[in-house]
Amino acid sequence: MTLNLRQAVTLCAALSICALLAVPGNFPGLSGDARLTLAVFALATCAWIGTPVDDTYIALGAGLALTATGVISSDTLFGTLGDETVWLLICAFVLAAAVARSGLSGRAAAFLVSGAGTVRQLTHLTTAALVVTAFAVPATSGRAALALPVFLALAKVLADRKRLVVMLALLFPTVILLSAVATLIGAGAHLITVSVLWEATGERIGFTQWLLLGLPLAVASSHLAAEAVLLTTTRRADRKGPVRITLAQLQEHSEQPVTGPWEPAETRCALLLATVVTLWCSEPLHQVPPAVVALIGAVVAASPALGTVGLKDALKTVPWALLLFMAATMAMGVALADSGAAKWLVSGLPLDLPGWLFLAVVVAVSTAAHLVLQSRSARSSVLVPLVVAAAVGAGVNPVAAALASTAAAGFCHTLPASAKPVTLFADLPDTPTYTPRDLLRLSAVLAPLTAALVLLFAVTLWPLLGVPVR
Repeated sequence: MTLNLRQAVTLCAALSICALLAVPGNFPGLSGDARLTLAVFALATCAWIGTPVDDTYIALGAGLALTATGVISSDTLFGTLGDETVWLLICAFVLAAAVARSGLSGRAAAFLVSGAGTVRQLTHLTTAALVVTAFAVPATSGRAALALPVFLALAKVLADRKRLVVMLALLFPTVILLSAVATLIGAGAHLITVSVLWEATGERIGFTQWLLLGLPLAVASSHLAAEAVLLTTTRRADRKGPVRITLAQLQEHSEQPVTGPWEPAETRCALLLATVVTLWCSEPLHQVPPAVVALIGAVVAASPALGTVGLKDALKTVPWALLLFMAATMAMGVALADSGAAKWLVSGLPLDLPGWLFLAVVVAVSTAAHLVLQSRSARSSVLVPLVVAAAVGAGVNPVAAALASTAAAGFCHTLPASAKPVTLFADLPDTPTYTPRDLLRLSAVLAPLTAALVLLFAVTLWPLLGVPVR
């Protein structure tokens, strides 16, 4: 479908929905605020799907429309920017800038991969290193940018084994996307999910609880994906030969030191990061909110005496457009819940289903949603309010349903444009990388595997960790 045709189709769909909502006789159980909310929601969703307009601009327009029509107050719209999850993300990006400036990440990754003796060991050691970065760098695009120099160094060392380089090019974004579920700061979509749950049900998922639920899934799905990438992009002959990667070889192709004694800045950064992560994980013991811990860490990371990056330089790395997008979509979620629009949308669905079957439908829809909505945050903004409302109506735990939806939405590998990390690694000058055909081959295997794994965790492990299906 061409862009112009897609725009025409989505515009017609949005206008048709708005026209139906504008007729007073239609949908008698729907209040005026709910009608306005659904109209704005439909227009925003169709604009995200079918137009090249920036996602943040659309979200801000939707939030402004809801405020101007009185569906939500201006305090609600602007108050979302002061939400503690937004501050958590800002401070996490400052910490990530300090880690990137110190060179610590490259040294750690080089240390891990240099221990590989076989192709399979290299694959899984790289996977482990990428999973760990979820604790140091927020958002998948930031982790992809940090990991790119490591990949390029590996590609040059393995230049005589082209299929292995292609495999690694596909492995990096695949693991970055699937391992994001490990932490609350792994993706902006997670913060939207937490906000929607808080507004709709009054339940708050903290950093520690998300870690407890998400980390095992992240580790399992990442290593499962690593095997899928290895088997779909290499032949048996490619996997047979030994792998010899030394720190000296990596240093030849790296601008920052990966060998020798640690610099004082690296030591300070490592201690600071370890302290912040430890405090995040031990929140139930000291009761200090993760956002406050992150703010303390950011202040230390940017301090003149102890820091490794200037505050101005660190703040330049913060994706302000993403934060504005999150704030606006949080406001949309409030409008959907408070106006009754979300409840009305799911009222006609057959919700008398077993809990596992309801979750299976949620996981399937969320897994496929990237084919329509390319932005991970936009997918959560659209899906999670509806999933939470449907879960309440079906008697399913809304926390389990929202987490399953968000985790399943982490799969977005089908097309080069499906996610920013996939796009980044798909176009690398002078470096062998994957083709759209490689992505389709991987997706055919990985989509059902990851969906089944999320469902398995939701119905078996998560209930043991305090999140029952019902």
